[in-house]
Amino acid sequence: MDWGTDLWDQYDGIDKHTQSGLDLVDRYVKFVRERTEIEQNYAKQLRNLSKKYLKRGSKEEQECGFTNHQSFQDIVNELNDYAGQRELIAENMMTGICVELTKYLQDLKQERKTYLADAKKAQQNLEISFKQLENTKRRFAKEWGEAEKATQQAEKIENDTNAVKADVEKVKQHAHVKTHTAEECRNDYAAQLQKYNKEQNTFYYTEIPQLFNKLQDMDERRIRCLAEGYSQFAEVEKKVLPIITKCLDGISMAGTPCGFIEQHKSGFERPAEVDFEDYSQGIKPASSDANLNQPKIRTKLWPFSHKKTKVCTLHTTPYTLTYVRHQPQPT
Repeated sequence: MDWGTDLWDQYDGIDKHTQSGLDLVDRYVKFVRERTEIEQNYAKQLRNLSKKYLKRGSKEEQECGFTNHQSFQDIVNELNDYAGQRELIAENMMTGICVELTKYLQDLKQERKTYLADAKKAQQNLEISFKQLENTKRRFAKEWGEAEKATQQAEKIENDTNAVKADVEKVKQHAHVKTHTAEECRNDYAAQLQKYNKEQNTFYYTEIPQLFNKLQDMDERRIRCLAEGYSQFAEVEKKVLPIITKCLDGISMAGTPCGFIEQHKSGFERPAEVDFEDYSQGIKPASSDANLNQPKIRTKLWPFSHKKTKVCTLHTTPYTLTYVRHQPQPT
């Protein structure tokens, strides 16, 4: 089915339908443009938010690479990258949908205007031809009526016995002229009728079907183009979904338990039990105090400190023993 065959007499309906289709394209372009503005504003607000909270806090918090402070900075950075993807969505929608459809819409408007103008011009030409046909028809009717009247008058005078021969010839000549004129008008009318019928046949079976079919083709192309614009509305966002997902995964990873242990683990073993150091085994005369065995030095990592963890040393202070010499028992 095509418009030229089935809708040959629906010029006004086709005019209204095609205009409605173009209005829909224009409305969709405005819709997408407003969506891009929302995306741009959203991305701008996200960037401002990221900038506001990026690298805030004490110096220790900023330098803490494996704590929840750094995780928060990771979230801020990922959010900034996420904002970039929203900007990319807005840019691709503007260039891939709004710009392209706006340009295509202008072409369709001009194409539609041309086809409708050609159809209207063809109809006007047919109307002019019909008026010419009506004029030749009325002239033929008038001249033929006058010719019949002149012929009847000539016959009446010719049958009158009292009529003068000169008058009879004059009336007959007048009737002949009128009849000849009527015949010419009849031929003109027949020629104009043939011409009009040919033009009408061309109008209804060639010109209008071709123009209406072109309008149908234009409308179908508009529908396909608009459908592609509908699909791009989703495809533009689908193309950046992997990166958006990566940003969101980064935010999720930042929410996992922090690496506090990995950062602060020293690797030392817990202190062993303190051994008993028996200085009595090294008793010597007082003069040899300097040679007494020195106490052992141990290292210990204190678990609590107001400052950074340090390795501390535990010194056991030596003490001096006084020895009493025992006299040998007499034998």
